[in-house]
Amino acid sequence: MFSLNESNNYQVYSMGVDMRKGVESLCCIVRSQSLSPADGRVYVFMNRTRCRMKLLHWERGGYVIYYKRMEQGRLSRKMFLEEEKAGFHPMRWDELVLHMEGVYPSASRRKRYNLQ
Repeated sequence: MFSLNESNNYQVYSMGVDMRKGVESLCCIVRSQSLSPADGRVYVFMNRTRCRMKLLHWERGGYVIYYKRMEQGRLSRKMFLEEEKAGFHPMRWDELVLHMEGVYPSASRRKRYNLQ
């Protein structure tokens, strides 16, 4: 119960979602994409400004929603697809955790000082 880890399959919704939606409304979005919300996958939804995230997961006995609200900053735009059509795309656990912590795997880090 209440367990998410690297063994789960994560699917990120490519469009912004109203975070007032509950379990039934999020399940409706999943079903509209010809998927089953009770298939064991974790469905990830974000709002348009990318400062809030909900994860919908079926666990033994019922649905669980995990909710994350960023106090500062935003989630990476790269979590959304560049296309403007709605749909789910897969994401690995480690990528999801890095994005939630504000670390972007593809970003190159700039040096703070010059070696001369």
